[in-house]
Amino acid sequence: QVQLVESGGDLVQVGGSLRLSCAASGNIFRFNIMGWYRQAPGKQRELVATITSGGSTNVADSVKGRFTISRDNAKSTVYLQMNSLKPEDTAVYYCRYENPYAATYSWGQGTQVTVSS
Repeated sequence: QVQLVESGGDLVQVGGSLRLSCAASGNIFRFNIMGWYRQAPGKQRELVATITSGGSTNVADSVKGRFTISRDNAKSTVYLQMNSLKPEDTAVYYCRYENPYAATYSWGQGTQVTVSS
């Protein structure tokens, strides 16, 4: 079992920046995929960005060029740097850990990001 603790969500104005962090603990497999998803009110949860333990990334077109995902394997932590925030970025952001070999995954509790115009 892997536990995830997110932090960094806040209320920010349009054009502002935030940095989300997600620290993983527990039975972390060396080869894993960590990522960020978000869910806005009344909408389905959607992928924002993922990063493998080797550093390969996948970023949604809607945030490409504005959001950057990174990780520190020594700290088992993944980050999401969000710049040029828009009102449509308002959502609860969830961290996800996946062990692709065991086909198991864990979710964090979510952190609220609100972009005010």
